[in-house]
Amino acid sequence: MKPSDPIHQSTSKADEKVMSRRKFMETMALGGGALVLLSGCAQWALPGPGGRSGEGIYTFIAVDYTKCTGCRTCEAVCAASNHPLFKDGGYRSDLGNPVLANIRVHAFNPDVDAPVTCARCKDTPCINACPVEPDSTTGRGALFQDAKLGVITNDPKRCIGCGSCVEACAASSVGILAQNPETNRPMRMCTLCDGKPQCVEHCPYEALSVLRVNADYEFYRMSPEDIASRLNKQWYDLAV
Repeated sequence: MKPSDPIHQSTSKADEKVMSRRKFMETMALGGGALVLLSGCAQWALPGPGGRSGEGIYTFIAVDYTKCTGCRTCEAVCAASNHPLFKDGGYRSDLGNPVLANIRVHAFNPDVDAPVTCARCKDTPCINACPVEPDSTTGRGALFQDAKLGVITNDPKRCIGCGSCVEACAASSVGILAQNPETNRPMRMCTLCDGKPQCVEHCPYEALSVLRVNADYEFYRMSPEDIASRLNKQWYDLAV
């Protein structure tokens, strides 16, 4: 259980920890931090520049881990929106395989649930690792950053399914991308649902939100494991 649960508030020591955590959040909030971690990264603002070229403010999905229960609703609605199932002669906008979701909830013990999405890293290691020659007209390889929202996009017609982008993502410490088990093409690049993320729209606990922020931030590009480590230290006074 997380420290806000009643059982953790039954003793004076637990009460002290809850107050300590609350004080920490208040302090961080005043300094622009708070225990609100951004998609795949850290506190308040920053998984990399997802904005248009030359723009200093970017759009991100923020996660308030004090509200997240690990219900995985975000995975279900993301899959239905971005990877709908084909059934009875058509695509079902209300059904999708959560395995293919672009947002992934990583569960840890002690109880920490860490939803993360593509960090859209400033140095774009996944794009740089793509061995496909850039198109002579567009200048794009098989993986590129969309000009509208800055999301990482795969061109299925040019992708050779080599997995170089996935390896580069893992080496960058984030490790969000994966290879589709059927096509070998990269998956789990957040699309931002054309500016209206469905995971945010349907989160039953309002743990997710859309922020426009400056990407220059201290906790840039944290992995799920690093997020869990930080939260375990704050919530349970544990180092993992």
